[in-house]
Amino acid sequence: MKQKEAIPAGDGWTGKTIREFQGNTAERIGNGWMLITAADVSSDRGNWNTMTASWGGLGVLWGRDVVFMFIRPSRHTYHFANTAPLFTLSFFEPAMKGALDLCGSKSGRDIDKAAAAGLSPIVFEEGPAAGAVGFKEATEIILCRKLYTHDFDPHKFLDAPSIEKNYNGQDYHRMFIGEVISLMVKK
Repeated sequence: MKQKEAIPAGDGWTGKTIREFQGNTAERIGNGWMLITAADVSSDRGNWNTMTASWGGLGVLWGRDVVFMFIRPSRHTYHFANTAPLFTLSFFEPAMKGALDLCGSKSGRDIDKAAAAGLSPIVFEEGPAAGAVGFKEATEIILCRKLYTHDFDPHKFLDAPSIEKNYNGQDYHRMFIGEVISLMVKK
């Protein structure tokens, strides 16, 4: 299903380095959640999808500041993340938890998630992150360029209960690693 068209991000954001990201990362991702968004808005500003995630992190790889996140092949966002060179991680105030819950429990194949969740998709139009989609209601948006992907291999799991608890023998996540282009903070 086509999603709500992204509008220009405008000047309501300040660019910072990822090392200025505030708060405990494990707490913010694991309990506060984030939206992973990937897009191809080059010809259609409604050609994007988002999903809620509580797995991921920030770090350093190959001397670059990076993020990593995980998407199951069954998720609609998976296709967008595989084909788009950019993705974003959007963070919100706790009051937005209901919107994030909806984005994690409904599919963009079936509904316009932004409209249903009361979110306003925005697109950054300039610089190396041109075409990246986030949300006006976010407090921070991490803009990323995809560097690497890796599919989980069940034969390499060292903790058998993790396989059963999280997978039931199918739909193993793909890990995406992205170089951080910028941390955008709402002014």
